[in-house]
Amino acid sequence: MSNSQGSHRAARGRGRTAAAGTRGPATVVVPAPSPVPPHEELTLAAWPLRTATVVDLKAAPGLTAAGRAAQAPTLTAPLAPAPGGRAGTRRAARRRRVSVGPEQLRRLVPQALVVAFLAGGTTAFVAEDKAVTLDVDGEPRTLHTFADDVGELLAEQGVDAAAAAEVSPAPGTPIGDGDVVTVGGPRPVTLTLDGVRRRVWTSEHTVGAALRRLGVRADGAYLSVSRAAPIGRTGLTLDVRTERTVTVMADGREHTVRTNAATVREAVARAGVALHGEDTTSVAPESFPRDGQTVSVLRITTARVVREELLPYAVERTGDDGLPTGTEVVEREGRDGSRRVMYALRTVNGVRQKPRELATEVVREPVSRIVKAGTGPRTTGKLYVRPGARP
Repeated sequence: MSNSQGSHRAARGRGRTAAAGTRGPATVVVPAPSPVPPHEELTLAAWPLRTATVVDLKAAPGLTAAGRAAQAPTLTAPLAPAPGGRAGTRRAARRRRVSVGPEQLRRLVPQALVVAFLAGGTTAFVAEDKAVTLDVDGEPRTLHTFADDVGELLAEQGVDAAAAAEVSPAPGTPIGDGDVVTVGGPRPVTLTLDGVRRRVWTSEHTVGAALRRLGVRADGAYLSVSRAAPIGRTGLTLDVRTERTVTVMADGREHTVRTNAATVREAVARAGVALHGEDTTSVAPESFPRDGQTVSVLRITTARVVREELLPYAVERTGDDGLPTGTEVVEREGRDGSRRVMYALRTVNGVRQKPRELATEVVREPVSRIVKAGTGPRTTGKLYVRPGARP
């Protein structure tokens, strides 16, 4: 724009302002541009500043001079760059104060109340949340809870406090952040140690720790479950066989072995001695081997033989009053019979045992001899012989 044009427009503006008293227009002064962010202040400093512009507005009919003055906005001075560059601009911004009107205050108060309520609720929420370590049967875990006491915590986690052997602290004890709650206590163990069964209680959580606490020598022992197996609240059944020294005598030789065998038969096998056929041991093969025990192996052989044997006849006597007393008459001769007998011949370590009868078969039945004895009166000087009978 040229200087002449600017002078002309300024003259027209002055003419309108001077005539305002007669025409009654409102004079409005448009404020200068708002302050810009600090990152734009270099650009702003490079631009030429503009002065306020005068604008004519038609006054509303019936509007008084006081009303027109109230409608007219205030004049804001043009923004000038603060001395000192960016640092000066920041210091000037800190010095400025923002005025809040009543309408803005009415809008800000509810918002402030909501923010305060949310902040208070969040604070209460954080204050009620507690980090607690819960150890159930030796398995600790850290969890967050709003429970007030130990009983509520256990119910929240599904742990039956009534079935637990021990709860520490007690279920009604209040809990706080960082507390440790332990559920466990002594557990029942049905222990069979070297063939002897008994019931014991332990506070240990694993089989290996329980055996150490009970003083059981587990080195080289047989365990029915792993040493690392956990012992739950309901307990478990445990079979332990410790190592023992067993001496086995077989075939004229002595064999000594360290074993955790469950039976004498198994101990003999671990000694390198085999049992064949009807071989057995001096103690029951299925019995439990004791420490320091000596077991003899019995080598047994058996054989079966059949023998024919005589069956002697029997003598049957009957009385006859037709014969004088003291007289006997053989009415029928006897005859021997025969039978076949099967025997088992048993040999133990080369020594023959008494034969054992297994079966019998009669080949010929024996015939009894019949003799009649006289019961009549005696005769003198004469021998009475029934006809046809041998004297």
